[in-house]
Amino acid sequence: MRSLALTLAAICYAVTPVAAKWNTTKFLFTFGDSYTTDGFNISAGVDSPVPGFTSSNGPNWVQSLGGTYNITDTKVFNLASGGATIDAALVAPFEPTVLSIVDQVTQFNQILAPKPPGAQWAGNNSLFAVWIGINDVGNSFAWSNVTSQSAFHRTLMRRLFGQIDSLYEHGARQFLFLTVPPTNRAPLLLEQGPKAVAKITSALADYNSQLAANVKAFATKHRDVTTSVFDTRPIFNTLLDNSATFGFVNHTGFCDAYQNGTPDMNTQSSPCAPVSSYFWLNTLHPLFTVHNILAKAIATQLSS
Repeated sequence: MRSLALTLAAICYAVTPVAAKWNTTKFLFTFGDSYTTDGFNISAGVDSPVPGFTSSNGPNWVQSLGGTYNITDTKVFNLASGGATIDAALVAPFEPTVLSIVDQVTQFNQILAPKPPGAQWAGNNSLFAVWIGINDVGNSFAWSNVTSQSAFHRTLMRRLFGQIDSLYEHGARQFLFLTVPPTNRAPLLLEQGPKAVAKITSALADYNSQLAANVKAFATKHRDVTTSVFDTRPIFNTLLDNSATFGFVNHTGFCDAYQNGTPDMNTQSSPCAPVSSYFWLNTLHPLFTVHNILAKAIATQLSS
């Protein structure tokens, strides 16, 4: 897994110019959904304990980036919320208590933008990382009341980059955007059949294309920012295409006994293989092993 991470990081770096530097990042602010959240509640205070809950049955990419691959004592503030969409008014989350990107940015602006003790960040030493869209695309790709999926994605992008503009107005200058991974290959979509897979595959491609275009437009609009796009798709696809080579016992399904998490990262319940041997923990979420590779690749890209 270690050598694979280095190889894939090189691939990602080759297609994405690097701007922000990990070795000068003192503060990391993350926004997103269940792939990103670790249960931290900023509304309880800057120094609130981190519950550590993740969807990956172990450290997710933020925890690995802020832990294993933390090279400058970077302090992490994770505002992500499981089930999040860009704006609940556009794509409703699975329950109303979920904090959308709009809500997460509002929390940042109210609590962290004033730079309270313990979070005295600056534009030149802070990285703002955003990984969103999994639920926006997943919850809307099959809508029959949308005449154009691409047009709806443009609406989503306007709302998303309105929030990015808000972060900019509050001093953010270095940004990292992650593309939506190939969730068309997740058990949740495979179970719905080839028509659903084909439809969401097209939607994902359009969303990610628009994301890249909007990042470029944002950088053009604000000449004093640095932006990076980390494409998660090469890593996911390489692991899934070569799952046996990399030790995954199943890349299209999961073990029912593990889907809600296990007491240990290497738990084994017969007749299943150890939980760490699977790519997917459940219908949609990859395991910590995948997140670790992502974190290593991101750290490598930002350090090159």
